[in-house]
Amino acid sequence: MFDQRFLASKTGAAALVSIAAMIAFNFFAIAQQEGVTSHLMLVAVPLVELA
Repeated sequence: MFDQRFLASKTGAAALVSIAAMIAFNFFAIAQQEGVTSHLMLVAVPLVELA
């Protein structure tokens, strides 16, 4: 899906930043939930599915 030429382009870099932002947002949202310990947070992370 992603080759080296695509990742070197501005669009590829934007795609990587977007993926990283989605993952970071998931961790942030889970960390804001009440009653979730750090051990459970890493086990029960519902990550974003990439198409």
